[in-house]
Amino acid sequence: MTVVLVLNAGSSSLKWRLIDSVSEIPVRGGIVERLGHDRGDGQEHEAAIRDVLAELGQDRIAVIGHRVVRGGSRFESATVITDQVEQQIAELAVLAPLHNPVNLAGIRAARSTFGGVPNVAVFDTAFHRTLPAAAASYALPADLVQRHALRRYGFHGISYQFVSARAAEMLGRPLSQLRLIVFHLGNGASACAIAGGRSVDTSMGMTPLPGLVMGTRAGDLDPGVLIALGRSGLGWDQLETILTRESGLRALAGTEDMRDVHAAAAGGDPAAAGALEVYHHRLRHYLGAYLAQLGGADAIVFTGGVGEHAAATRAAAVEGMERLGIRMDADRNAEAADHARTVSDVDSPIAVLVVPTDEELEIARQSLAALSA
Repeated sequence: MTVVLVLNAGSSSLKWRLIDSVSEIPVRGGIVERLGHDRGDGQEHEAAIRDVLAELGQDRIAVIGHRVVRGGSRFESATVITDQVEQQIAELAVLAPLHNPVNLAGIRAARSTFGGVPNVAVFDTAFHRTLPAAAASYALPADLVQRHALRRYGFHGISYQFVSARAAEMLGRPLSQLRLIVFHLGNGASACAIAGGRSVDTSMGMTPLPGLVMGTRAGDLDPGVLIALGRSGLGWDQLETILTRESGLRALAGTEDMRDVHAAAAGGDPAAAGALEVYHHRLRHYLGAYLAQLGGADAIVFTGGVGEHAAATRAAAVEGMERLGIRMDADRNAEAADHARTVSDVDSPIAVLVVPTDEELEIARQSLAALSA
């Protein structure tokens, strides 16, 4: 039996899995959580990765697949990693400072430990290569756009690709016929409008900063705020730290972990309750926008750690939208389950689905395909 080793280093976690390359059955795996909250250079991730690699033998590993958040316009599909590719991923880190450095830590550790095993980078941005110009473009001077490759790239694409295909299976319809609005809600969070299996709009932009409220990122922000803060004396490094590590739920509730926010709100903490109101308001904003962009929807899909487990957040996101065709079933939604399920009313014109994402399986599939190509 040969296996694919998948390393999925997120901004605050490391997931790893060994997957049978033929049956796609997981052999074993694990997750290390709450990494890198106070430093973003990838050192905590690299230490965790080396601990994982130290336990594995390399004789059965056919390929090592890595999630890489930002590929920009350079990488539009999964790519076998060379020294040049590794360098290009490093160069793109400036626009994904919470992610590409830790992705790179996994790549370097794996290439160093398993020198004879090929490595493949699977990019979150690749799924959004189908964004139409109207959704991808910024209304900025053309010379700046061209010089700096300014456009909306989008992220969480690996998850969106897996989840949209799984949602089509659940609905019993071809993906090519469906309009889906997918919320990937974790420490990082985004929304995506998907028509016929193609990304047509998404909440993140050139970087993973805009859009929904996240664990330590504010999401959408008036650019004038940055101008005002800059004029007040804050430097670029300080602004980056504020935007990437000190905002979002951490700023509003004092903690970036949604489990802690919900617990604090349930205990009567007004800051935590207010943070949830802001979080849910942003979800509803994007849900309404994407219903308009798609001209309706066949399903609303929740995934990611928060999307899969926070029933109150799912309910708040669609509350009062019965006239728009979204009818939640409270009992179904309250069920504690780790499997894909429908949580809307049986007669709801628009289905509401919970679909556990499997980025590791999607990375394994794309890694094997890239190796074959």
